Amino acid sequence: MNAYIYKSSKKDELYLYIDTKDDFSKVPQALYDSMGKEPIFVMEVELSAERKLARENVNTVMKNLQSQGFHVQAPPPIASVINFKEPAKYKH
Repeated sequence: MNAYIYKSSKKDELYLYIDTKDDFSKVPQALYDSMGKEPIFVMEVELSAERKLARENVNTVMKNLQSQGFHVQAPPPIASVINFKEPAKYKH
């Protein structure tokens, strides 16, 4: 199964996989609009159960492409600010 991957021109690390190149007809309008002015084509990839993807489960991607014609790869969660510690400030 082939997938065509587009990145958002508006949000870093937001990717859209579709089943037909340049055919966004199955993508909800709100999702398409959230990608920015126009999604930017990144690559074509052949998906199979044996193929590993960097941040997505290939079986989930294939299932979404077959059932709805698209899959969204959202940006990774932001590191927790609760655990963030500022460098110690020294008084002179």
